[in-house]
Amino acid sequence: MNTATATATMQGAEIVLARNFKSPREQVFAAWTDAGRLAEWWGPNGFTITTESFDMRPGGIWRFMMHGPDGTDYPNVIRYNEIVPPERIVYTHGEDDGSPDAFHVTATFQQAGQGTRLTMHIVFPSADAARRVVEEHGALEGGKQTLGRLAAYLGED
Repeated sequence: MNTATATATMQGAEIVLARNFKSPREQVFAAWTDAGRLAEWWGPNGFTITTESFDMRPGGIWRFMMHGPDGTDYPNVIRYNEIVPPERIVYTHGEDDGSPDAFHVTATFQQAGQGTRLTMHIVFPSADAARRVVEEHGALEGGKQTLGRLAAYLGED
């Protein structure tokens, strides 16, 4: 199983990020379930986060600030829609509770040999919104970097 790199593709309003991990899926899934763990790896290279509140359950909300390497702060709100340990996390992600460009994410954790295949289907309100986040924020590369940081957190890189 190749675990060296993530893939990131965009088609229409959807971005798909995927990566294989050597770690068992329970361990990969667990990295998503605690604000302290998420703070160790969430976001592209050079970013850090500060969690305001974290309630991981269907209907629960994670509010956090992403701090860019240039000092810019980016508010984030994730509303959890579905959690099926250790198989799937479904959530809506925006800048605030009423973000018009909020996107819907389904993260699946599939057993792949002794490891895990993580796939994130990210669906934006429109193809224009997806293109904008790719062009203005480097979402494809940022997504690959984020999964690389998860691999490093898991002790794989």
